Amino acid sequence: MLKNWIAAGALALTAGMTTTAAFAQTTTVPGEQVGLATGAPLPEGVYALNTFVYRSNDFNPAGAGVDVAVNVPVIVWSTPWVPLGGRLELLVAPPTVFAFGRGGGATGVRDLSINVGTFVGGIWAFDLGGNFGVSLLGGAYLNDLNGDRGLLVANNGTPLNPLGAVLGQLSSNTYRIGVAGSYTGDGWNLTANLTYNFYDTPARFENANAIARTFLYRPSDALNLDLTATKKFDLFNEGKAKFEFGAIGYGTVNLDTSASTLAFNNRGYFALGGLIGYDFGLFTAQAYVAHYVASDRRAYGNGDITEGWFRVIVPLYSPTPAPAPAPIVRKY
Repeated sequence: MLKNWIAAGALALTAGMTTTAAFAQTTTVPGEQVGLATGAPLPEGVYALNTFVYRSNDFNPAGAGVDVAVNVPVIVWSTPWVPLGGRLELLVAPPTVFAFGRGGGATGVRDLSINVGTFVGGIWAFDLGGNFGVSLLGGAYLNDLNGDRGLLVANNGTPLNPLGAVLGQLSSNTYRIGVAGSYTGDGWNLTANLTYNFYDTPARFENANAIARTFLYRPSDALNLDLTATKKFDLFNEGKAKFEFGAIGYGTVNLDTSASTLAFNNRGYFALGGLIGYDFGLFTAQAYVAHYVASDRRAYGNGDITEGWFRVIVPLYSPTPAPAPAPIVRKY
């Protein structure tokens, strides 16, 4: 059952963004699918998934630095339809980004939250046999409908970006495609997941004020890679492998870092870390921590960055198997 619950993470969708244009990156947060057998098809049913990440930046210029968090609740319907042998899985996810100012003075950044456009999409997942699976994902973050422009404000109430947006990539719908492959035999989860984000560019916030609408934003297309190598163990001889341990890695590459884009001189980064998980029966919990080992951001003096993650996966509904027909007994 744990394998099936973790496979639900194939549908975990989020927005991973920073709080200044200089940090602009892919809308799908790198690492958001780590620890999940994203190539494995889900059994028919309905699943709930929540993933939370907190990003701590060691760089804190004059008390004006910020930490960033993202929360992503997801509802997944793994349908009974299996065209060409691949399970169709539909999903919806409304992510939220939070920023927490690290300076306590009047000029420190006030805490804020930003709504990301709701993601709608689906996955076509195939069981290839031999504990191997592959999946294809497609969908869009509907930022043009409900993406939040977001404003930075100092603790004394002074706007820090009165005209521009905190997350310029939300000026356009984000279109997402992905491919994943998983091996899940003998308690292992060996998964690689490649995600591509692309945008309408240039774009602007149509629901902003007249001055802000004059600003054009040019998000960079980006590629994310999430890697998982974990194994489940029966540590207390319970007859079931409930504990999960292993290594994870993830990163992103911005494909256009020219001066006209939000990703100016920010090629991307890669992080490495470890994961633990436990199957509680009614739900599964996972936690993982990763540290940047390579990043263009250090050229800006942004220092080292550590990210901590927590995830809960809950199956809400699965069809009740039809009872076996009663045997016909005849007496002679």
